[in-house]
Amino acid sequence: MDDERDTEMLVGAAALEHQTGRSRGTVTWLSGSTLYVSLSSNRLIRVSNLRPDEPRDDFIACFHRVEDSYEIEDLKGQAIWVNGVTITTQRLVHGDMIEFGETGPLSRFRHYREGQPLHKTVGEMLSDSLTYLRVSRQPIIKRVFRAVYGILRRLMRETTGLFRVGIILSIAALAALAYQQNRVSVLLQQQIETSATRLDSFAGALTRARNEALTPKDLKVLRQEFGQRLISNAERLAALEQRSKANARVITESAPSVLFLQGAYGFRERSSGRMLRHIVDEDRRLLISPTGQPLLSLEGDGPVAERQFTGTGFIVGDGGALVTNRHVALPWENDANIEALKSQAIEPIMIKFIAYMPGKATSSIVEFVRASAVADLAVLRLKDVAEVIRGLKLADAPPALGDEVIVMGYPTGLRSILAQSGDAFVEELQKAGDTEFWSVGARLAEKGFVAPLSSRGIVGQATRETIIYDAETTGGGSGGPVLNINGLVVAVNAATLPEYGGSNLGVPIAKVRALLEEVGLR
Repeated sequence: MDDERDTEMLVGAAALEHQTGRSRGTVTWLSGSTLYVSLSSNRLIRVSNLRPDEPRDDFIACFHRVEDSYEIEDLKGQAIWVNGVTITTQRLVHGDMIEFGETGPLSRFRHYREGQPLHKTVGEMLSDSLTYLRVSRQPIIKRVFRAVYGILRRLMRETTGLFRVGIILSIAALAALAYQQNRVSVLLQQQIETSATRLDSFAGALTRARNEALTPKDLKVLRQEFGQRLISNAERLAALEQRSKANARVITESAPSVLFLQGAYGFRERSSGRMLRHIVDEDRRLLISPTGQPLLSLEGDGPVAERQFTGTGFIVGDGGALVTNRHVALPWENDANIEALKSQAIEPIMIKFIAYMPGKATSSIVEFVRASAVADLAVLRLKDVAEVIRGLKLADAPPALGDEVIVMGYPTGLRSILAQSGDAFVEELQKAGDTEFWSVGARLAEKGFVAPLSSRGIVGQATRETIIYDAETTGGGSGGPVLNINGLVVAVNAATLPEYGGSNLGVPIAKVRALLEEVGLR
């Protein structure tokens, strides 16, 4: 007898719940002492009582009533599986999964006793899907698809409307929560990576600054090499200065207007004003990472992390205005490794910026005025100078190809000045153990050793954008004046091109005049 009805009709009966195939989602109730199972050509399952005149060839299995349950018998051999195992005969218990034929369909045997509810709980529906995944012999992808599809279909068809709405709302809430959590995680990870990158980048810059700073060992090496490389360079530059009386006059008259610049900058949090500081231990010693870089933080009371630099500037006019390079006045712009720190949360700030004038024992505070947006130029101002300092005069026209020029400045910073100071002064520093950046500069000024180096060269190219010459200079000489043989400024020294035989680049005087006009100093 083929009887497919709603599961709420009978109590104390047996049934087959069809999980897959054409009969999926229906129930066949079992009644009678012997029932035969056949499959149609389209895999539709049929359960019926056998009449005497019906052939048995099409039947693949039969059910035999045994007490209050059923036993299933395989009529074809190797055609019936119960819970994933082939059987010949098998006493069925509630929940057994029966697979008819090599490719199904699958049906679950249900035995409903007196007092047992007929409706399915969500747990039972999930159990059906998991059992199907476990016992089915279909490919894994097909099994997973059918199991997921089956549970969703049953949840939508066999549960109450209120439950379905609740499921939909829960899924939507979980999806929204997952999306929000993912966004928070992504933002948090970005903040962590950005903060780590910022601190690592600035720590790397401080490490390089530390490596560039003077140490007692440097003083020892400097004394040993005084008669060698550094002194020979100074003597060679001095020899160049003496090649002609004209050059000597220009150098002598211009030197007092060429200033040695010392500065340091750090970073602060915009919202709170807190400075980026070194992390220290209980003994106030700086903590270093395994990579050799200082550990930094906005918290704590360690020393402010500062990046020190030197450069050259020269006075123009009589108002205490200084001309230099933009990358000297705003040094953080030239340091690609700490570019990541310039964000909305943290900003660079100049901690200290001073200038030493040749022949003066004390320094003057330097104030930033303006930087050019189109050239490597900036205008500074001396804040606390009472006396009038004669500035250099600017040429009216650029130099011509082949013209002789004189470059003045402080290449290599403190080291170049120390090279001129003599062995006695270096020995004094060595004995005192004083190699601190600011202290060495102050000591050199007190002894009268601050004086620019000069070198002579020939203009190899002159355009509206740049002047190229071969005068000898190096880092630290940036911002120095490039003078013609009449002592007029024709360019501002900006960069060195060692790959081109020591050629250097200068910013043409026309761009200097334009910047001075912007600030009303021409």
